Amino acid sequence: MPKLIPFHNTYRCTGKAGEQAGDLVLVHGWGLHAIVFDDIVPALLEHFRVTVVDLPGMGQSPLPNDEYTLDFLADQIASVMPERAHVLGWSLGGLVALNLAQRHAQRVASVVTVATTPRFTRADDWPRAMRPEILRTFAEVCEEDFEGTLVRFLALNCKDSENMREDVARLKEILYFCGLPARRALIEGLVILADTDLRTALSALSQPLLMVFGERDNIVPVTLVDDIRPLLNEHGETAVIERVSHVPFLSAPERFSAVVLDFYRRHGIVTDAADG
Repeated sequence: MPKLIPFHNTYRCTGKAGEQAGDLVLVHGWGLHAIVFDDIVPALLEHFRVTVVDLPGMGQSPLPNDEYTLDFLADQIASVMPERAHVLGWSLGGLVALNLAQRHAQRVASVVTVATTPRFTRADDWPRAMRPEILRTFAEVCEEDFEGTLVRFLALNCKDSENMREDVARLKEILYFCGLPARRALIEGLVILADTDLRTALSALSQPLLMVFGERDNIVPVTLVDDIRPLLNEHGETAVIERVSHVPFLSAPERFSAVVLDFYRRHGIVTDAADG
C-alpha cells in the first residue's frame, strides 16, 4: 500500500527570477490549512517559488496511522518539500518549522516563525506564556464538540485584533473550505502545543531565523519576546506587528509581507522589490 503523503501544491515565481527563484515552504497552524496564507502568497511569489502544505489530518491531507508527534509532522513536510528551501510556519506550523530546521538542517535555508513561541505553555521559568489549563480545556472539550472547539479557538486567534470581526469571519470561511479536520489531528495537535519545549534548540539553529509576533496576541503574549530574545544566537531576530493578534498575515498582509521580505533582503535571500 502506497505511503500517505500530505497534500501540497507548488506555484511558480512571478518575478524576474522565474525558474531560478529559491523555494519557500509555508506551513499552517492548528485546525486550518494552507489557504489561510492566500493573502500573502502573491507578494511572496514575486521572489520565490512557493510550496504550500496541509498538515496531516487537516485541509486536504490524509491522516496516516503514525503517532502524531512534532517529529512526525516535520518528517511529513520533509517528504514533500523541495530538496532545499526557506520555511515559514505559523503557530503550530512554526514549531514544525523549527523542528524541521533541526532534523533536516541541510535542507532548510532559513526559518520564519509567525505567532510561535518555543514553549506555548507556562512554567516556573517561563511565567508569561499561556496557562496550560487553557489548552487542556480545549482538548477536553474537543473530545465532545470538536467543531465548536475549533470555532472558539478561531475567535481566540483573532481576539483584540483591529479587524477582529472581519478576521474571525475570514477564518471561519477558510476553515470550512476544505471540510473539517480529523478529530485525532486536532486533539494530538493540542498535545504538541501543550508539551513541546524548543527553548534550548533556538540557540543551536544555524539558519537565519525571524520570529514574528502580533502586538495583541492572546495565545502568544507579546511580552514573551523579552524572554525569547536572550535565547537567540547571532542568526536570530524578532519583529512585532502592531494592532494585530495571532494571525498577522491575515489581519495586515501588506505590513506582514514587508517585515518578512525585509528580513530576506537583509540576509541576501532576495535583492529588491522587482528581483527574485
